[in-house]
Amino acid sequence: MLEICRFYGIVIKMFFDDHNLPHFHAIYGEYEVLININSFAVFAGNLPPRALGLVIEWATQHHDELLINWERAREQESLSKIEPLR
Repeated sequence: MLEICRFYGIVIKMFFDDHNLPHFHAIYGEYEVLININSFAVFAGNLPPRALGLVIEWATQHHDELLINWERAREQESLSKIEPLR
């Protein structure tokens, strides 16, 4: 799993060769969620509401970059860093 972004204590990661649903992992302290890149729906785990809102705001701004990184990860190519939420 590679870190692609970090902001406000939230770490965004993707796994190489992960299962089919395009998604990313958001980790905040002891919390972790898996978020669908296309719908921004949480399908596993949980985050505090404020942290989740920040993650969704960031993901909305970087949707295309997330999809590109997802495809790169599936092909086991290097992933690009994505700008943090400001």
